[in-house]
Amino acid sequence: MPRTNAFGQPIGEPLPGWAPRPAPSGVTLSGRTCRLEPLNAAAHAADLYAAYSAAADGRDWTYLFVGPFESLEQYRQYAETAEQSTDPRHFAIIDLASGKPVGTMSLMRIDPTHGVIEVGNVTFSPLLQQSALSTEAQYLLMAYVFDTLGYRRYEWKCDSHNAPSRKAAARLGFSFEGVFRRALVYKGRSRDTAWFSVIAEEWPGLKAGFQAWLAPENFDAEGRQVKGLVALREG
Repeated sequence: MPRTNAFGQPIGEPLPGWAPRPAPSGVTLSGRTCRLEPLNAAAHAADLYAAYSAAADGRDWTYLFVGPFESLEQYRQYAETAEQSTDPRHFAIIDLASGKPVGTMSLMRIDPTHGVIEVGNVTFSPLLQQSALSTEAQYLLMAYVFDTLGYRRYEWKCDSHNAPSRKAAARLGFSFEGVFRRALVYKGRSRDTAWFSVIAEEWPGLKAGFQAWLAPENFDAEGRQVKGLVALREG
């Protein structure tokens, strides 16, 4: 039964001691296979453009607000602007094996007052897609939001037509909340936005699943997973 106030109306649970959370900063987050560091055009743009250029075509940019980029200079100009932003706050994903950036992601729509934040601008190159690095990058950012900053809600949003993004959100443990119709206009077309979230109460179970999946013993000699993330989390 929900709590009620003096008028018999149902109300939410109290939050004694709640205070606005810190805004994310330009931290470096290190894992076993990758490192997240603040995006820096001078240090990262050339390698990122090369990594994105490894794709056979421009389909990876269809559901993003930017790109595809026609030249290194065009991408560098974008990266120079992005690195100055604090909302979104952009991070480069560094492959520890090569030492080179292979993708970017950001924290955005930052709401310290209510403890709500979104992961977005997830731009993975072919060198990162469907790899242990991509999962660890997501885990590192999620752990930073919940364990270090103490946020209550972590959001994932995407074009409702973006099936790979919706599948990724479900695999990572986000709960689908519905579709906001005609929510945005981008690249000259309308977007219905699918909403997903993780809340703080769910994080300990998700964290245990990530850690079990990322453990070295969960990968064979060829680097293939022994058990899937969803199976480990549900188990």
